[in-house]
Amino acid sequence: MALTYRIKARAKREIAKAAEWWAENRLAAPGAVRKDIEQALAVLIEQPGLGTKVETGRPIQVRRFFLDRTKYFLYYRVRGEELEVLALWHSSREHGPSV
Repeated sequence: MALTYRIKARAKREIAKAAEWWAENRLAAPGAVRKDIEQALAVLIEQPGLGTKVETGRPIQVRRFFLDRTKYFLYYRVRGEELEVLALWHSSREHGPSV
């Protein structure tokens, strides 16, 4: 059975900012960020274990999934029957988000 998903407020802001930047600066594929996230979520709600585990130092298990075309990581966790999207973070950034 597929999970449902919820995008947390922080992740919504990060997605909006990245999508806006991408639309302005990558004219050949202006909708790529949102499309890649939609495709990743379609896979992750079926197979949430695909992402790589992230060490948080806390008991919650956080994973990240790489969006190859846009070079972003989608950070998420599973709580019960729900996949929670915690953050969107570009791979060029030195450190990952605090999740």
